[in-house]
Amino acid sequence: MAQIIDGKAIAKKIREEIRLEVASLKKSKGIVPGLATVLVGSNEASQVYVKNKNKACEEAGMASFHHPLPETTTLKDLLALIKKLNDDPKVHGILVQLPLPKRINAQAVLEAIDPQKDVDGFHPFNMGRLLSGGETVKPCTPFGIMKLLEAAGCKPEGKSAVVIGRSTIVGKPVALLLLAAHATVTICHSRTKNLDQIVSGADIVVAAIGSPEFLKGAWIKKEAVVIDVGINRTKEGKLVGDVEFDEAAKRAAAITPVPGGVGPMTIAMLLWNTLEAAKKC
Repeated sequence: MAQIIDGKAIAKKIREEIRLEVASLKKSKGIVPGLATVLVGSNEASQVYVKNKNKACEEAGMASFHHPLPETTTLKDLLALIKKLNDDPKVHGILVQLPLPKRINAQAVLEAIDPQKDVDGFHPFNMGRLLSGGETVKPCTPFGIMKLLEAAGCKPEGKSAVVIGRSTIVGKPVALLLLAAHATVTICHSRTKNLDQIVSGADIVVAAIGSPEFLKGAWIKKEAVVIDVGINRTKEGKLVGDVEFDEAAKRAAAITPVPGGVGPMTIAMLLWNTLEAAKKC
């Protein structure tokens, strides 16, 4: 059976390291890292995500500035708030919770955030730096995935990595991070032909396609490392990933569970990015 990569335990360790460094930064320089979260509307899932992020922020000793906005908020009003946060020296990181209402141009909002305060790593400047191999803010979930691989003792260098999913939030940036770590990377998606054959040759599999148990366990190469980003709810109400876990775990060397794998790492790396932004002040 595969080693279970415990994202909760790994994230807990990282968050404790961050807490200690935040305390040291406050004592030595009087700087308290501050994260501003912006939530437009009343989407229940988004409310939970933002609440968890603010709670984690406070537990790490950081300042948390939450800005809940009504569903009727205009793009002009949202951009005005972002400008205010960009200019606020107490705010080191800005996170606009996605998705935004369809009538609001999300790209315009993300581009309005100061790249130095873009702790999600979604600004085109930071994405461009990631593509060009420069130092930049790494998107939280892909950054967390790399930390999970490290914790599992998996060095990507020279290995074949397959990323299933091509989103700008996970698929594309994690492929770039794997490339930077000297893996040979193949990006696949729902329309890829002979996906089973491609996956079967991979030493590292990152599944981020958003479809319950889309990847069959029989496709997994023996001793591969599997990172399952998906979180899907079945008709029976059970949470499952994008990978057929039980069968994949019989073949893989290591695998992340759902839940408790990638999810906790996303918030941990958000705190990491906020701390790093504060240290650059």
